Amino acid sequence: MMTHGVLSVIIPAYNEARSIGALLERVRGVDLARFGMSKEVIVVDDCSSDATPEIVSRFDDVILKRLPRNGGKGGAVRVGIAAATGDYLMIQDADLEYDPRDYVVMLEELLRDETDAVYGSRYMKHPGRGRLVNLVTGKHPRQTWAAYLGGQSLSLVALVFTGRFLSDTVTALKLFKRHALKALDLQTTGFELDHEISSKILAAGRRIKEVPISYYPRTKEEGKKIGVHDWFRAVKTFAKYRNG
Repeated sequence: MMTHGVLSVIIPAYNEARSIGALLERVRGVDLARFGMSKEVIVVDDCSSDATPEIVSRFDDVILKRLPRNGGKGGAVRVGIAAATGDYLMIQDADLEYDPRDYVVMLEELLRDETDAVYGSRYMKHPGRGRLVNLVTGKHPRQTWAAYLGGQSLSLVALVFTGRFLSDTVTALKLFKRHALKALDLQTTGFELDHEISSKILAAGRRIKEVPISYYPRTKEEGKKIGVHDWFRAVKTFAKYRNG
């Protein structure tokens, strides 16, 4: 498989000083030579109060966008999307829960099939198994039951409103063809942007594929930010944007 182009990696970051440096080193280390691709890495700092922007600024091959006020993860992602120039756009969290080496399997899936987006699923165990069976087989031992059941229930919510079952709607590793993502008129600014994107992609008749990825969950004490209120926002978002 040989192609050409640029992969834009969009990383929203808020107070991620403990992990952002290590993450950027890992992103640097991903070899895309088999695809004939180069990387464009964009970190959008959502007005961090720690050393996140200072750490990012040490990487001379990383584009740093600093927001003047904290506006939410979704808002930071939207700034990154607007700034991206690549043919393919990867949205990656700033922590170390997700492994950049999974870019390779996601790109392979995107380029081999007529699809517009590939989601890295934390719950699929084998290719093609994004089915209800994962409700009982896919939980990571370190993930809390609240987080697991919250995420899996949103898969059912997505099914109700979009007609498509996605095994991991809240994954923080998503890959898109540029035209599919840039065409969306995105409105939300919080964690619910994930669900707005999924709803609008599917409403437009575009295809989303899933592939299994690695996952290393962190705790609230280690910096995890999503909470129960975000579940209710997610449901409202799926309902609001179910028709695009």
